[in-house]
Amino acid sequence: MRVEWPTLALIAASYLALFIGLFWLPMISTTLAMAVLILVITLQSSLQHEVLHGHPFASRSLSEALVFASFNLCVPYQRFRDTHLAHHDDANLTDPYDDPESAYLDPAVWARLPGWYRAVLKANNTLLGRVVLGPLIGQIAFMAGDWRAIMAGDRAVLRAWLWHIPVTAVLMALVFASPMPLWAYLVACYGGLGLLKIRTFLEHQAHARASGRTAIIEDRGPLAFLFLNNNLHVVHHMHPRLPWYRLPGHYRANRDRYLARNGGYAYPNYATIARRHLLRAKEPVAHPFFPTPETQQK
Repeated sequence: MRVEWPTLALIAASYLALFIGLFWLPMISTTLAMAVLILVITLQSSLQHEVLHGHPFASRSLSEALVFASFNLCVPYQRFRDTHLAHHDDANLTDPYDDPESAYLDPAVWARLPGWYRAVLKANNTLLGRVVLGPLIGQIAFMAGDWRAIMAGDRAVLRAWLWHIPVTAVLMALVFASPMPLWAYLVACYGGLGLLKIRTFLEHQAHARASGRTAIIEDRGPLAFLFLNNNLHVVHHMHPRLPWYRLPGHYRANRDRYLARNGGYAYPNYATIARRHLLRAKEPVAHPFFPTPETQQK
């Protein structure tokens, strides 16, 4: 389709849901409004991901105008776009330096960290920790990295943050004009970012082969919808221009091929992931295959 109507309709619905969550639901229940806004913020982040891959219009600028303002307030759209597209270099997946979305650390860096910080990062490698602590840890690391880039003269990073300020100011003006308390909206932003961490928690693993690093989660429930079927992550990485509503059918038609490609790195649903990893780390924080001085000498 020249215009991908399902995506366009979902973007329109996200704005409608945002206004309902800000202006109507707080008069019924602040808790209910927060719950709905958490879902809306999560969905809009997924829609931003869809747009940066070339949807719903052929014109990138027109598509990006629809999602340029981040409901989560924390991540400038342009920075999300640029770092995520860099992440799609599959040869570098999970690399602590070259993959902007890697949760692994260089073992040499890990060895130098104080004990309390290691304990926090170990907790962050459980599903519960990733949802509760992950947004804060990730935001601090993300902003620190961008600050270093700006100080080094990266104008693209600076420009992204300068654009983020006025669009975020408009969103904040809406919040202030609504009956939604500011603190409640900020909690919803944190909750939305935490909910997104369920998707990113184990969609990639350290593996000797690039083809074995990306997961498949065969969930078909509400979370799969909120994540716009990116739980079928191998399909997305192999076909990043495929729209979200075509991913399930494409996966079903080629299931054996994808499972063979990633070596069976798959889960039946998110409930299984919660049972296995709610309080148990999926992997070490230090990248298990990253070169160390000892391995380099060999």
